[in-house]
Amino acid sequence: MVVAMPSKASPRQPARRSQKAAERQQRLGKILQILDGTYPAATCALVHKNAWQLLVATILSAQCTDKRVNALTPGLFQKYPTIQDFAHANQEELARDIRSTGFFNNKARSLIGAAKKILGDYGGKVPRTMEEMLAIPGVARKTANVVLGTAYGIPSGVVVDTHVERLARRLDLTKNTVPAKIEQDLMGLIPRERWILFSHQLILHGRALCVARKPKCAACPLEPLCYAADKIA
Repeated sequence: MVVAMPSKASPRQPARRSQKAAERQQRLGKILQILDGTYPAATCALVHKNAWQLLVATILSAQCTDKRVNALTPGLFQKYPTIQDFAHANQEELARDIRSTGFFNNKARSLIGAAKKILGDYGGKVPRTMEEMLAIPGVARKTANVVLGTAYGIPSGVVVDTHVERLARRLDLTKNTVPAKIEQDLMGLIPRERWILFSHQLILHGRALCVARKPKCAACPLEPLCYAADKIA
C-alpha cells in the first residue's frame, strides 16, 4: 500500500519588480494605501504622559521590548516623577531600578546625563529640533525621531528600528543595511507629511504579520506587492 506523504507548503512567489518609475510610484502608492487601511491610527506603543517620559521610555527601549518598558515605567515615574529627580538620581540605584531593560548601567548614565543636559541647556524642556536632541546623552537619530514625531508631531525623519529596517528591505524600498542610509532612502520615497505615521505602521506590521522568523505571508495584505524571496504560504 502506498502511503501519501503530506505535502509541504510551497513558497510564495515574489511580486514582479516594477521597472519604470511610474510603476514604482504606483506600487508605493498601493503600499501606503494598504498600510492606511490596515493601521489607520498607528502610533508609538510606549506609554507616556509627556515628552520627557517618552524620551526616558525610548532610551530604555534600546535592545528591549516596548512591553517590558511599559511594565517598568509606571513604577519608575512614580519614584522619579520629575526631570529634576532623574538629574539628581544615584546612578547605581537607578541602574538597579531599570535592570530588567538590559544595558542598565549605560542607560542609567544616559538618563541622568539627559536630565542634566535638558535642565542646564534647554530650560528643563525636551527640545524640538534634531540638532538639539542629538546633543543629549543617549540620544541618536532613532530616539530623536520618536520623540520629535510622537511628542511634538514634528516630522524630523523616519524612525528606523529593526522592524522598519527588515520590512523596508523586504518591500524593496531600500537596498541598504545601515539604518542611517535606510532612513535617507525612505525620506526620499515617502512624503514628509507621512514620515511619522509610516514608521509606526511598519513597526506594527512587523510585530503583527511580517515577523522576523516566520512571516505570516498568507495573511499579509502587502503580499501581492512584496519582493521578498523567502515568502512562505
